[in-house]
Amino acid sequence: MKKLVPAFIFCWLALVAVSAAAPPNIVLILSDDQAWTDYGFMGHEHIQTPHLDQLAKQSLTFTRGYVPDSLCRPSLTTIVTGRYPHEHGIVGNDPPPPAGLENAPKGKVFASPEYLPIRNKYIEHIDDEQTLAGMLHDELGYVSHQSGKWWEGHFSRGGFTHGMTHGDRTKGGRHGDNGLTIGRQGLKPVFDFMDMAQEQQKPFFVYYAPFMPHTPHTPPQRLLDKYKDKTPHLPIAKYWAMCEWFDETIGDLLGYLDDHKLAENTIVVYVCDNGWINMEDASRYAPRSKRSQYEGGIRNPISFRWPGKIQPKMDETHLASSIDIVPTLLTAVGIDVPKRLQGINLADGAVVEKRKAIFGEILEHDIQHMTDPVASLRFRWVIDGEWKLIVPHAGREPNAEVELFHITDDPFEKHNLASTEAARVKALTAEIDAWWPVAAP
Repeated sequence: MKKLVPAFIFCWLALVAVSAAAPPNIVLILSDDQAWTDYGFMGHEHIQTPHLDQLAKQSLTFTRGYVPDSLCRPSLTTIVTGRYPHEHGIVGNDPPPPAGLENAPKGKVFASPEYLPIRNKYIEHIDDEQTLAGMLHDELGYVSHQSGKWWEGHFSRGGFTHGMTHGDRTKGGRHGDNGLTIGRQGLKPVFDFMDMAQEQQKPFFVYYAPFMPHTPHTPPQRLLDKYKDKTPHLPIAKYWAMCEWFDETIGDLLGYLDDHKLAENTIVVYVCDNGWINMEDASRYAPRSKRSQYEGGIRNPISFRWPGKIQPKMDETHLASSIDIVPTLLTAVGIDVPKRLQGINLADGAVVEKRKAIFGEILEHDIQHMTDPVASLRFRWVIDGEWKLIVPHAGREPNAEVELFHITDDPFEKHNLASTEAARVKALTAEIDAWWPVAAP
């Protein structure tokens, strides 16, 4: 006759099994300077991105995803902290030049002995932040690896246990140094790190932010040949080819997870730091793209894949922001989300459904003040459902006009409706002011 096992023992065994389950690995993929339209799954006529298309299909993908600022350094810091630029304090790419060099060429500024302590002082902003890598390590013992674009000095200052960027300005460090070779020269450092993590039986976090499709646009000739007959503009063909080259590296990265049977217990996240529209005559960004307040600069799809845990869905309705990435991942692994974070858990459909609006801020490329973010502010914006309002800050944009777009019907922002929708402009302006009150200059 079988002995009956008390119910409480079953419960205890279940709890032991849950507690013994390995936390999921996390792979964060970031492209660099790519428009929200420039993927196969977003409907581009020519650019082929089969690996990102498949990832989007397997993921909870928000096609109405956004970053709060259309510039890489503030945007990247938001992605790893979950905080807006004016909160984390990193509001541009390069800090103010030393006295007497305000109008000097950047090369001369960077080479001046007075610049180094200013640059090093500004990096201290990251030391005051809780980063995703740091929280994962401190709470659950994750090991983590940084590769690609990284502005904040040595990788360890972002909480990473391993990485490629030394950040030493005297040795060429600015926004990634050695890390910028990843992708363009293969993924061996990332693969070696994941091998090590598996040998040590530790959960891992990979931050993969290759300098792609960012300039220099130097794709393999085989890819350039594929695109150069699809457009009369060689610079555009180079950019399109770079998008596919970046996609090929994603295939290599996801292929590693499949080959090592890691995909089932790995959360894969995709986002781009900011948008990009290529000029026809040069490998430079066009107006209304990078650094702008328009969709070409701030809109980017956001995807989360976790097989069996996050239901795949192509969400073309609800709004997502890069401030949501940290809260979503912390919730997924069971870490309490810091109360100061304003983002939401994008895997919780009820919470996503209730969201009213998302916000952002457009800042100068060069930081205007070491501690005051308002000094660098150009625009604040809000998207509330189908409407987008852009409000200029008179201190930096005294001649700019308020712009209102019915963004779902007019995603390329051709029709400013501010003059005919005064009540809506007033209501949305009040939302912006409640989010980040900024006094008139």
